Amino acid sequence: MRNSLREKLLESLSSVLPITVIIIVFSISLTPLGTGIMTLFVFGSMMLIAGIGLFTLGSDMSMMPLGEGVGIYLNRFRKIFVPLIVCFVLGVLITTAEPDLRVLANQIPSISDQILIWSVAFGVGVFLVLALLRIRFKLSLSKLLIVFYGLIMIASLFAPEDFIPAAFDSGGVTTGPMTVPFLMAMGSGLAVSRSSEKDGESGFGLVALCSIGPILSVIILSICFRPEASTSEFVLQNVANTRDAFIVFLYAFPGYLEEVALAIAPLVAVFIVFQIVTKRFHRRQMIRITIGILYTYIGLVLFLTGANVGFMPAGQLIGRELANGQITPTWIIIPAGMVIGYFVVAAEPAVHVLKRQVEDVTSGAISGNSIRIGLSVGVALAIGIAMLRILTGIRLLPFMIVGYLVSLGISFFVPKVYTGVAFDAGGVASGPMTTTFILPFAIGACETLGGNLLTDAFGIVAMVALTPLITIQIIGLYSRIRSKLRHKQAAQELDLIEDEIVYYYDEAYLITEFPEDLPERKEVGEHA
Repeated sequence: MRNSLREKLLESLSSVLPITVIIIVFSISLTPLGTGIMTLFVFGSMMLIAGIGLFTLGSDMSMMPLGEGVGIYLNRFRKIFVPLIVCFVLGVLITTAEPDLRVLANQIPSISDQILIWSVAFGVGVFLVLALLRIRFKLSLSKLLIVFYGLIMIASLFAPEDFIPAAFDSGGVTTGPMTVPFLMAMGSGLAVSRSSEKDGESGFGLVALCSIGPILSVIILSICFRPEASTSEFVLQNVANTRDAFIVFLYAFPGYLEEVALAIAPLVAVFIVFQIVTKRFHRRQMIRITIGILYTYIGLVLFLTGANVGFMPAGQLIGRELANGQITPTWIIIPAGMVIGYFVVAAEPAVHVLKRQVEDVTSGAISGNSIRIGLSVGVALAIGIAMLRILTGIRLLPFMIVGYLVSLGISFFVPKVYTGVAFDAGGVASGPMTTTFILPFAIGACETLGGNLLTDAFGIVAMVALTPLITIQIIGLYSRIRSKLRHKQAAQELDLIEDEIVYYYDEAYLITEFPEDLPERKEVGEHA
């Protein structure tokens, strides 16, 4: 276990270090940060490294085997009624505990936080049921996505324009660090005995479908409630020195202990009930899962504290400084945001879970490195477009329509597994690092430029969730083309070999039957 923890910590270090170095370089060159804010950021980076390492180790030990076990157990029911009920309840419970959803709920005015949270949770529960039906009846993921995203676009025509970005953002934040590992493992378990595909693509897609329910829920709520626009609730901490920074973390820590305890409680309850009913896990396995849950809890507390307290103020201040145009031209926020986006996605806890799951299910046919590159490029493009929207005030909906049309169109030309992975990756990329660093970065820039927060700053999570759908499927398209070229080349080489075999066979036959007529071919015949 020590070796595993060391490996996870080194992996998290390699993920967090690049974005930390980039922010430090920005603070020296483009956006000078005060000592207090910089201290918060450095402390937060250290907490992120420890938090991601513990979280990923705990996820491997607890949430992955538990989710897969639940999926396998539900497959044993011939009648689908019980699995449907279980999926709905699990979807609701896990979503209500998702920390990112609570952050978003505080930003949407005129709608009660609890009404919003439970409505979104209901949407996730319903679409988790649909995900189970897809696996059971082997329905096409691409066709389902076309139908439901079509419904979203139609419903958007009747929703207040100010709240369309928040609706699309909700689809990203609900698939966070608590939801993704469990759902992906559960999908793998559900697909074990149901999928006939060799690459196991039916195990992917749960996260993709569960991201749709929240979007529809918030759109319907906005139509019913007609909420009014709000202002930013992000406030920079007044930190003068390292002692103040330490006190800020000290005061924030108990709140995140409670928040993560509430978030992880449903999974603990699922584990206890599941074990009582099925007795699936032996004593040693139960101890391992319990230790894994503890690691997950501590890791998520450290991660959220570091991200919210350390990264959030730095993100907002950098956005403000880049947009004010005093040191650099305002357009610099576009390339700067793209650079930040490229590296910040590597620090998302669920990204590590996705990479391992993809490599395991596809037996290495899809490498974790290709997923990382696809996500990084996609998020970089998303942040660039989001910054362009802040500068120009371009509406979000046209980008959503074109983006989903392109991603759904590509899905008919790539291996099915890439479609499932891509749409799952969209939910994975828009995790807590996006809501606690990228969103404040956008809000800081938008406030400085005098834009509308709801229409210009919000929607960045939606863009982060959209672009990986295209980039990862392009990787899949390239993989298919390269595979076809290799098969064609192999077939040509085989034809050449067959021709040589036939030639030497004919030569040998002629020499054997008519040696006196073909003395010059004797050497060739002997060689054959």
